[in-house]
Amino acid sequence: MPVVPEGGTERPADDRLRDELAGLDALELAATARAGRAGRLWSATWPKLAALALVLLAWQGLVWAEWRPRYALRPPADVWDALWANVADGTLPKAIRITLQRAVLGFGLAVLIGAGIGAVTSRVRVVRSAVGSLITGLQTMPSIAWFPLSILLFGITEQAITFVVVLGAAPSIANGLISGSDHIPPLLLRAGRMLGASRLSLYRHVILPASLPSFVGGLKQGWAFAWRSLMAGELLVIVENKPSIGQQLQFSRDLNDGAGLLASMIVILAIGIVVDSLVFGVAERSIRRRWGLVDGAD
Repeated sequence: MPVVPEGGTERPADDRLRDELAGLDALELAATARAGRAGRLWSATWPKLAALALVLLAWQGLVWAEWRPRYALRPPADVWDALWANVADGTLPKAIRITLQRAVLGFGLAVLIGAGIGAVTSRVRVVRSAVGSLITGLQTMPSIAWFPLSILLFGITEQAITFVVVLGAAPSIANGLISGSDHIPPLLLRAGRMLGASRLSLYRHVILPASLPSFVGGLKQGWAFAWRSLMAGELLVIVENKPSIGQQLQFSRDLNDGAGLLASMIVILAIGIVVDSLVFGVAERSIRRRWGLVDGAD
């Protein structure tokens, strides 16, 4: 039966057929997009699941082979039970919350300090000559070496941990921004000046965007240093009434609790992987996509 719109004029058969085909094409494209997203998700997930299965199999194999005494190397099932027990009684969630609060505070301060130092050092030649090598030297220092001084200055307090976290992360962040600034093509800087950009506008609209890939790399490395510094701090500086993941790790070692020790280590590893994937991984993919280095569908 022909379709007659409100105006009273019947639409030609070719137009109706074209609309029907367009609707079918739209449904097919939507299904293909959903299938594509599901395929990409599965492609990204199955290698991780396979690697996890291999690790668990190798771990259980070492337990069966009695490579180490059972009290020292517990099987995965015992570690899972210890992990679940800590979750059920609320110990682990509270420890994770306190540890992440310290991590966010320390890393946030490191970003502010490192980015400020990097911005000044990258653009002021005198400052670069004075402290450029010092920043690299600070980056190479082991975080554990700062704790005697930190405890001497601040005692057994939260400030002692934060001090070392900032010192561990800030040099990497500063060096990331400096390196990114050093590798900006001179043509971009000349173009910005020719368009009348002031020094501040040039930094905001040209230098900082062009430095983003290296800066994000510095942030990622800074987070790795901050996380390692924090774990070392929580092992050495045990603050009263402040349970943390590092504190649980230390107590498990003191009590020869192999299952609890491995459970704490798994939590530390898992948090590091999640932060890297959901924060820095997303940021890196977004930058690469914006720069046209990856397909927008990836």
